[in-house]
Amino acid sequence: MVFRLFGIHGKVFSRLALAVLVFVQAVPVYAADDYVGRPEVESYIEALVAEHDFSRQALEEIFRQAEKKDKIIELISRPAERRLQWHEYRKILVDQPRVKLGIKFWEENAQTLARAEQVYGVDAAIIVAIIGVETRYGRITGSYRVVDALATLGFDYPPRAKFFLSELTQFLLLAREEGKSPMSLKGSYAGAMGYGQFISSSYRNFAVDFDDDGVRDIWGNEVDAIGSVANYFARHGWQGGGVVTQKVNVEATAEILALANSSLKPNKTLQQWQELGVEIPASMSEDMQTNAMLMRMGQPDGADFWLGFDDFYVITRYNHSRLYAMAVYQLSETIRQLRAETSKAE
Repeated sequence: MVFRLFGIHGKVFSRLALAVLVFVQAVPVYAADDYVGRPEVESYIEALVAEHDFSRQALEEIFRQAEKKDKIIELISRPAERRLQWHEYRKILVDQPRVKLGIKFWEENAQTLARAEQVYGVDAAIIVAIIGVETRYGRITGSYRVVDALATLGFDYPPRAKFFLSELTQFLLLAREEGKSPMSLKGSYAGAMGYGQFISSSYRNFAVDFDDDGVRDIWGNEVDAIGSVANYFARHGWQGGGVVTQKVNVEATAEILALANSSLKPNKTLQQWQELGVEIPASMSEDMQTNAMLMRMGQPDGADFWLGFDDFYVITRYNHSRLYAMAVYQLSETIRQLRAETSKAE
């Protein structure tokens, strides 16, 4: 039984291809399944064979095992970023246990984080906060098989089917490149993996071998995970050294309320925001041509207003949510402050 899942011909096998070959040979064939035989799946398999030199037989074995998960569709249809107000969302992610774990993670990886700052120019506190928000420092990395998550969302979730089918392709390519069995890898309900919860395309494009052991491993290697998060931020334009976000007072006119939360990208200068009724702090009076966007963040008794600058926008490239980005930033600042206080006390 010979497969060409990785473009292997004859008796010449690479180490990583052989691992998958052995795995696929051991997979039992089932009479009924969720995906094999569906016309759209067959078309997808045809495309993979033609464009990426995958083995049809090996792909069919993978799709025989892939399972549609209704729970995944339920979860992606009701993300916390849509259901919760800012004060509710913050309470979940900027909590004392996570802060304490963040300080511990920083101390245990201080040299690696310092090196990541030097190499990529990305604030160590932001790297620590991202890994804390995503997985509680590797403690919660996801329990869904990535194949199940991406197949479910690619073939049974029409609103974002194109995106997730693309990620499924990226995942199969990733498994081939990294010598992993596609059926062995687990992640979130959206198919994100490892300490930093990279989706497959991000893994292929931004993961780095930061400890120089010849393997890009963000599933279980903290050093590679730190370097990979830093590389992601650097490649998305992190500047550092400036204001990330600033709380402001506003004249809550109908125009301001309509403009708040209308964009994740900085879209008006501070001068323009001031003319619309945003009170710009005196400390920023010399930077009135700097671009910012305006956020309205829900509180139990109303709302706070914040300006978000270029580096805040970079955080939203990791997860396209102002709630997420604000939680990451506030967690990073809390960890930074408490770590400094602890060090000073000692």
